Amino acid sequence: MKLGDEKQVLVGNLIGEGHENYVLMYNMLTGIRIAVSRCQAKIKRPLTDEDYTARHKFSFDIVGNELTPSAKYDFKFKDYAPWVFRELREEEFRLDPADYLLSLTAKYILSELGSPGKSGSFFYFSRDYRFIIKTIHHNEHKFLRKILKEYHTHVRTNPHTLLSRFYGLHRVKLPHGKKIHFVIMNNLFPPHRDIHETYDLKGSTVGRLYPEEKAAVNPRATLKDLNWIDRKKTLELGPDKRAYFSEQLRRDSELLKKLNVMDYSLLVGIHNMQRGNRDNVRSNTLKVFSPDLPHPRRKASQIGNKSEASAVRRAMRQSDVKALTPETANLPDSDPSDDRRHFIFYQDEGGMRATDESNQPMDTIYYLGIIDTLTPYTFLKKIEHFWKGLKADRHKISPVPAVEYGDRFFAFINAITRGGGGGERFKSE
Repeated sequence: MKLGDEKQVLVGNLIGEGHENYVLMYNMLTGIRIAVSRCQAKIKRPLTDEDYTARHKFSFDIVGNELTPSAKYDFKFKDYAPWVFRELREEEFRLDPADYLLSLTAKYILSELGSPGKSGSFFYFSRDYRFIIKTIHHNEHKFLRKILKEYHTHVRTNPHTLLSRFYGLHRVKLPHGKKIHFVIMNNLFPPHRDIHETYDLKGSTVGRLYPEEKAAVNPRATLKDLNWIDRKKTLELGPDKRAYFSEQLRRDSELLKKLNVMDYSLLVGIHNMQRGNRDNVRSNTLKVFSPDLPHPRRKASQIGNKSEASAVRRAMRQSDVKALTPETANLPDSDPSDDRRHFIFYQDEGGMRATDESNQPMDTIYYLGIIDTLTPYTFLKKIEHFWKGLKADRHKISPVPAVEYGDRFFAFINAITRGGGGGERFKSE
């Protein structure tokens, strides 16, 4: 499929303006486009302490002004720590700034399975499936801003980190006063590979079972710790990859303990190379949202015959954010996981291929990452720990203090990796 075809997307079905979240998504898209373009248009400079707490505000209305183009709706947009996230994207995560904007401002893919869960959040995929836009609670937004400097330092000194990759933190304020915070993150799963099994592993075994009868009819179900143990699964990593993986897991766990974070998971996506993509797992589980971007006034020569990415880069240099229009928003034909080739755990088709004890490749690719890292162990979590501990082993429930959580998490993931002895000993009596 040619990504340049405006009517085609990698997965899903086209949906229109009648969608219930149309206005919100339109505002998100427009705000990202303008805010990121403005920051990118400026010459790079060293970061300061103030950059970590910076907040840039934008107001949009149907008239438009010198700073912002006209928009379909009135709304306010806030961009948090833009210089820090720019450095994270470009220097640490190796993202091309023009490709980043092209991915995010062409089309969104809305997950039908992304209905609000316990957190009430929902998420969208970028058109090329590389990025996730996820709404977060106000407390999560505050916590990310609080830990941003330590997160940045960790990523800079641990380029192969398994932690979620945060590319941007923003807020949309709708006319009736509702404020919605959201982050832009990496999508661990690739657009060009079916994920045949998905697991969310915490190292907790109380209440951590997805009913197997439901899993049998839902190939996209996210399974849990007890499913992994009962199915006798193992992370098949040979000595070399096992050593790299364990050491990075240890470093990441140490940071999360230091930051007093708990309730995170190792997300594991498994692609069986022998099955390939014949199951077409994703074909009907995602839909596409295609907002109409405003057509601001511009000169015909602004786009010319050059590539879309070149046009975007030129618009950034000229600080003419109004030049970034739908005509520039066709994606180039490129490997969507191209930026991953620099990182150990994403080098094999965007993931990490299983290996045997001789370090020879096997027929499985793992897509691995630590997710949900914005929950500190607060007073409310202490209360939850107390009450759940009355009904079950308080060391095996999910809400435990951050240090205990991190140690248990690290021990569990090592145990379920080849040579670790398995996860049976983590089960409740």
